[in-house]
Amino acid sequence: MPTPLLLVYRDTLELGPDVLTAVFGVYAAGLVPALFLAGPLSDRLGRRRVVLPLIVLSALTSLLLVAAASSLPLLFLGRFLQGAVSGGVFSVGSAWVAELSAAAGVGAAGRRAAVAMTAGFSLGPLVAGVLAQYARWPTTLPYLIHVSLVVAGLVAALRLPETVSLPVVRSGEGGGPLVLPEDRRTLVTVLAPMAVCVYAFPAVVISAVPLLVQTDAPPVLLTGVLAGLTLGAGALAAPLQRRLGRWTGVVGVSSGAIGYSLAAAGAGAGSPPLLLAAALLLGAGHGLTLSSGLALTARLARPARRGALSAVFLGCAYVGFAMPFVTAVTAEATSVGVPLTALSALTALLALRLVVATRRGQAA
Repeated sequence: MPTPLLLVYRDTLELGPDVLTAVFGVYAAGLVPALFLAGPLSDRLGRRRVVLPLIVLSALTSLLLVAAASSLPLLFLGRFLQGAVSGGVFSVGSAWVAELSAAAGVGAAGRRAAVAMTAGFSLGPLVAGVLAQYARWPTTLPYLIHVSLVVAGLVAALRLPETVSLPVVRSGEGGGPLVLPEDRRTLVTVLAPMAVCVYAFPAVVISAVPLLVQTDAPPVLLTGVLAGLTLGAGALAAPLQRRLGRWTGVVGVSSGAIGYSLAAAGAGAGSPPLLLAAALLLGAGHGLTLSSGLALTARLARPARRGALSAVFLGCAYVGFAMPFVTAVTAEATSVGVPLTALSALTALLALRLVVATRRGQAA
C-alpha cells in the first residue's frame, strides 16, 4: 500500500528520488533477516506460533505508518518494520500453505501461495493509488483499510491447523542440510537467481520508473495503476504454472526481459501505454517466477527444512527490492534507459541458463 504514496511523501516531506527509492528498499532490509529467522524458527516451534503474532504486529505497523506522514525517520522505521513482519509471514506462510496443500500436489502449493501473495500486492497499491489521488487523508485511509483486512485475516488464520509435528522436530530430526547434495547446484544456479527476478521485475516498474519518467498522466494515479496492473498480472499469471509445467520459470524470466526492454523504450518516449505494456510483462514475469520458484522450493526441500528453504528463496527474492535504488543512482549518472537496458540483457542471459536447466530436468 505505501508504494503509490511515495509521491505524496515526496511532496509533503520534500524528498528526492534517491531518498524515495531508499524508503522503498528499506522494506527489504527488515524483510531479509526476518525471513532467515522466522522460517527455521517455525520449523522448530510450529507455523501458528510464528505467524499469528506477526499478523497482529502487521496491523500495529500500519498504525505507525499513519503517524509517519510528517516524519521521515518514522517512515523509514515503519517501512523497515513492515518488511520484517512481511518477511516472517511470507516465509512461514508459504511453508504452511505447502503443507496444507500436500494432498493437491507440489504444483498446487506453489500456485496457491503465489496467487495469495500477488493478489495482495496488486490490490494494495491499486486501492491506495485511487484513494491518494481522489480521497481525503491519503496517508491515513489506506492504512486503516489495511488494519481492517488484517483483522479479518487473523480470524481466518486462527482456524487453520498446525502442520508441524513438534515432537519429531524437537527430537533432533529437523537439522541437516537444506537440500540433498545432488541438488545444491540447482539451488545456487537456478533457484537463487530466479528468485532475485521475482521482485526485481515489479519493483523497478512501480518504484523507480514513476519517479524517473515524466509523462502527462496524473503521477500518483499512474503509480497506483502501474503497481496494481503489474502485480495484478502476476496474480493472473501464477496459475498458468499448471499448464506451463517445468517451463514456467523460462517463460517468466523471458517475459521480464522483454518487459525491461519496453520499459526502457517507454521511459525514453515518456509513453504511458508503453509503460503499461511493460508493467503487464514484468508483472507476468513476477507471478510466473514466484510460482515456479515456490514449486521448485517445495520439491527440493527436505521435509524438516521446508520453512528454512522457503526463507532462503524469499530472501533471495527480496534482493530484487534493491533494484529501484540501483536504477535511480545509475539513471542519475546516465539516463533511465541505461539501467533498464542492462537489466533486460542480464535477464535474457538468465533465461538462456534456465532453458539449459529445464532441458536437463533441473527446474520446476
